[in-house]
Amino acid sequence: MYNASDLRKGLKVEVDNQPWVISEFEFCKPGKGTALYKCKLKNIITGYTMDRTYRPTDRIEKPDLEEREIMYSYHDGAFYVFSDNETFEEVRIPEKILGDSKYFLIENAECRVLFYKGQPVEITLPVFIMKVITETEPGARGDTATNVTKSAKIDNGYEIQVPLFINQGDTVKIDTRTGEYSERVSKA
Repeated sequence: MYNASDLRKGLKVEVDNQPWVISEFEFCKPGKGTALYKCKLKNIITGYTMDRTYRPTDRIEKPDLEEREIMYSYHDGAFYVFSDNETFEEVRIPEKILGDSKYFLIENAECRVLFYKGQPVEITLPVFIMKVITETEPGARGDTATNVTKSAKIDNGYEIQVPLFINQGDTVKIDTRTGEYSERVSKA
């Protein structure tokens, strides 16, 4: 159980039997009356946001959350299968939880998964991954100083914007948080 004075940005709380994270926090002390804690909450499962105001005497539930390191194994068609590093138990995660992160899964990649009451609700991939460009227009020599980009595809069909000098077969670093090109690692 949290007191209202424990609230801060990034804290995970339970409201109406749902896990929420505080995305914005403001402490208000009006001229008269008690202090107020104004929070913007984001539902961890649905992504829905809401505003809540708490008084100093309010008590807020702690959610039943657990975070574990697991390793990506394979995709079986319906689920993405991960292996727990300590217990070697298989964890099956549906595609809807992964979202676009599924394009950045690499076999044996270490990931952090957040479980709410034993069910996976959020996954965090390594920040950067290396992927080979499988399809793009040929690069133009000398086009390294401009911010002009072109479309390129990686092995699973995901499309990213890359600088003009990137060619098919080049290995690039991709930021998994944004899904954007970061830098060229090696030339084809």
